[in-house]
Amino acid sequence: MIDPKPAVPSESSGAPRPAAKKRRFGGTEAQIRSALKFYKVMAYLTGIMLLLLCVELIARYGFGVSLYAGGTNALTGQPFGFGLAGSEPKGVIGGVNLSVTVLIVHGWMYVVYLISNFRLWSLMRWPFTKFVLLALGGVVPLMSFIVEKKFHAEVEAELAANPQASKRY
Repeated sequence: MIDPKPAVPSESSGAPRPAAKKRRFGGTEAQIRSALKFYKVMAYLTGIMLLLLCVELIARYGFGVSLYAGGTNALTGQPFGFGLAGSEPKGVIGGVNLSVTVLIVHGWMYVVYLISNFRLWSLMRWPFTKFVLLALGGVVPLMSFIVEKKFHAEVEAELAANPQASKRY
């Protein structure tokens, strides 16, 4: 009768085991954690601004109003403090259109969010598809919160699984 042998050679059998591929990062653990924190902050800020942008677009195109601060009411000539007014024709003259401000701030915040994505992606040395997924997190409402949680856990797991890989200096 033939004795069954294990499929994987045991450490005591003396057979050489294939070496596990060493994970290499593009920076130290401190740099990766810094990039992760920057990404997390930008993901939340971009997500909040994207939700404000959605509310603003619904108000403008669904109800025909925009958020204004200051100026003069176009119909009555009275000073206008803060609130919603007609978009077309303009309900407020000379005031600050905060709806447009939300558009501009979200646009620039998304650019900084992409920079945080690139920094984390390059330090982790991930494939390009992960960069695309990170970038899409700031485009789809509520997605930045979901993507941030997933990638945050993934970075923490990779750092914990490869503590020797981040020592570069």
